[in-house]
Amino acid sequence: MKTIRRLIYVEVAKAVAFVALGFLSLFFFFDFVDELQSIGRPETLGYGGAQALLYVALLIPSHLYDLLPIAVLIGTIFVMARLAQSSEFTILRTSGLGPWRALRALLILGLSFVVLTFAIGDYVAPLSDRTAQLLKVRYQNIFSLVGNTGAWLKERQGDTSYAVNVATMGRGGELKEPRIIEFDSKGFITSQTTAASAHASDGHWTLVDVSREEYDTRGSGNARIVTTKIPMVEWPTSLTSEMVSVALLRPDRMRTLDLFDYIRHLEANGQTAQRYEIEFWRKVFYPLSCLVMVVLALPFAYLHFRQSGITTYVFVGVMIGISFFLLNNVFGYLGNLGNWLPWMTAAAPGLIYSVMSLGAFTWLVLRR
Repeated sequence: MKTIRRLIYVEVAKAVAFVALGFLSLFFFFDFVDELQSIGRPETLGYGGAQALLYVALLIPSHLYDLLPIAVLIGTIFVMARLAQSSEFTILRTSGLGPWRALRALLILGLSFVVLTFAIGDYVAPLSDRTAQLLKVRYQNIFSLVGNTGAWLKERQGDTSYAVNVATMGRGGELKEPRIIEFDSKGFITSQTTAASAHASDGHWTLVDVSREEYDTRGSGNARIVTTKIPMVEWPTSLTSEMVSVALLRPDRMRTLDLFDYIRHLEANGQTAQRYEIEFWRKVFYPLSCLVMVVLALPFAYLHFRQSGITTYVFVGVMIGISFFLLNNVFGYLGNLGNWLPWMTAAAPGLIYSVMSLGAFTWLVLRR
């Protein structure tokens, strides 16, 4: 049995690597073509072909995270169909490789792809994405921008609450043009603090070149605004640079733990966290889709097509993989609009394809 597993594992690993390399090459080409418009422009002085190639290369881990379940499906289908076409799988079956043993062997292989997908999505991709964006900072002086007003966050400290606005995040992780609006227990604005930049540390922000406006409206006749200029201010806060990054960047590119911390922060401040909860559960369930894909590919080994090629079956695998990717994204948008349960929204595509894979396994493998 060890020899059989080694044969299947090596063939599937080579096929998955080949499929993933093909997809990544296409994405690399498309991303590079998209970056050509930024090369040599006045506002991106110094951003040349070498920098564009490096930037596109740093996006590869993110693409690999998105494509790995699809590559696992296509690669496994190709190997299973080829073994069936050459009658090698028939020989393996007569040698004692029953349906349940084959399923168990593929599930063990699928677990290794689950670990690989999780490691790439939670460690490699966030780091490479951040490095790619910081690379652009050197030439475009901007890290990220959400709409025309930047990112808004909320902070509560006792009876006082704050609305925090950050326009962009610059090189080195400093926050550009932060604005802190303070509200009292009744919801009235008491002060507004603006700064040229800020550095987020554990438990506080260091604001540089600060302008603070205090609003005294206790009486209609005594209403006044007091403006103060301060070179540097330490503002105590639980907001971290990772939370600001989540607000500025796409949440699906953040680490699972960072998303979890940000969700707790939103809930503690009475803000909706539906979108981020869906992304959190998607990051939890998405690596497990590799298990669904290997189970879905196993019935292809029991098909009989001695005279025909395997091109059609590989094409079917491509369509199934693309449909899973699209369904996964569609459910995310629908769940956010319909206020569905976040964990159910994230798990639904995997559950649907699990039922499909187990149904195909039961019909083609056990009953036929």
